[in-house]
Amino acid sequence: MNLTAQSVWDNCLSFIEDNIQPQAYKTWFAPIKAVKLTDNALSIQVPSKFFYEWLEEHYVKLLKVALTKELGENAKLVYIIKMENTYGNQRPFTEKIPSSNRTHLQPQELDVPVKHKNPELKNPFVIPGIRNIKIESQLNPNYNFDNFLEGDSNRLARSAGLAVANKPGGTSFNPLLIFGGVGLGKTHLAHAIGVDIKDKYPEKTVLYISAEKFTQQFIESVKKNTRNDFIHFYQLIDVLIIDDVQFFSGKSGTQDVFFHIFNHLHQNGKQVILTSDKAPVDMQDIEQRLLSRFKWGLSAELQTPDYETRISILKNKLYRDGVDMPEEIIEYVAKNIKTNVRELEGAIISLIAQSSFNKREVTIDLATQIVEKFVKNTKREVSIDYIQKVVSDYFQMDVATLQSKTRKRHIVQARQLAMFFAKKFTKASLASIGSQIGKRDHATVLHACKTVDNLAETDKQFRKHLEDLSKKLSQ
Repeated sequence: MNLTAQSVWDNCLSFIEDNIQPQAYKTWFAPIKAVKLTDNALSIQVPSKFFYEWLEEHYVKLLKVALTKELGENAKLVYIIKMENTYGNQRPFTEKIPSSNRTHLQPQELDVPVKHKNPELKNPFVIPGIRNIKIESQLNPNYNFDNFLEGDSNRLARSAGLAVANKPGGTSFNPLLIFGGVGLGKTHLAHAIGVDIKDKYPEKTVLYISAEKFTQQFIESVKKNTRNDFIHFYQLIDVLIIDDVQFFSGKSGTQDVFFHIFNHLHQNGKQVILTSDKAPVDMQDIEQRLLSRFKWGLSAELQTPDYETRISILKNKLYRDGVDMPEEIIEYVAKNIKTNVRELEGAIISLIAQSSFNKREVTIDLATQIVEKFVKNTKREVSIDYIQKVVSDYFQMDVATLQSKTRKRHIVQARQLAMFFAKKFTKASLASIGSQIGKRDHATVLHACKTVDNLAETDKQFRKHLEDLSKKLSQ
């Protein structure tokens, strides 16, 4: 019988497929191509050196048994690593397959050319040169469900997070996108889900990473010509948590690579968890194909906590820190700091610190000083989205109408006011303001600002609109 590389490899694959999980087969064996058969040496092509090392570390016994069955005791396996933008470099995988009483193949050292003296980074979280592909989760165990208190403002997101933690990849919440304003607990909840999964499923690979760091790693992989390794690393993850996914905005290369990683994970039943400061429908400069995938699962909003939830958060914080505080002080802080949880906890920490360091009793006077100073110092930067919402609400229209192409006078004026306040209250460029308010150019924004100034001087009713909105946005 005439043996070919393909027929030998097909027989090996049949054996391997019967002996491993379907997901593992799909990930690690389906992409391999048989290249040639010379005597007893079968050459196969793999997508990257990371791929080669993973197979060597995890499937070497299986490969030995499969190949020995086909080619006998003297069988050899040669890897051809097909690197991106380079010619295939042949890497001998073994001198020979040892006799059957040995438990594993003896891999020969990779014969790396002199120009590649710097070892390439397989795991973006490992220092170059250290041979280690163990994946640390990067999770913070202090962010857990026990100290993420439930209230009306977060019930849906928290319940969805618990469902995902109980059955990662096995619910319809995939991806789970948690969105909301600054300091409402998006990062906390994302970590809590990861921490809970690690407790329940220690064998699962969980990874938390900010979108900014993911982008930096991708840029580095492009520079070092290790894009394939970067992709394969992320395809190994069982639960991928990406924080602040809106950071991908305008970064088409990062969006493209994330699109492929996301598809692979989703198709293989892996869980993806994303956080964002806005809902998918409000994200700017994110490709439509990616946005459609964000909407596949559940988008759960974290809203500003209500009074009762703020009280619970403060009491929980004090309890965990072993501090007693009068009820009236807790109520005063909860009544006066409404914007987000981070500011709420920050104020109570400042109060505890003032009390303990300066040996001062915690009184309403002290609480008033701290809260006033704290609220003043943590005044949030108003976002363009927020400005559009406030202006739209004021003129009793929706944001889509504000952004539309219509030339109706009252809508045009509302749009011009939104542009004027965006220039006044944010650090965004004119081009960015125009892009976010109805896809206009920077000249339109400039014209809008001049028009608002002129109308404020000549039109009494318009000046009142301007003053009302200024107060609302300055609160």
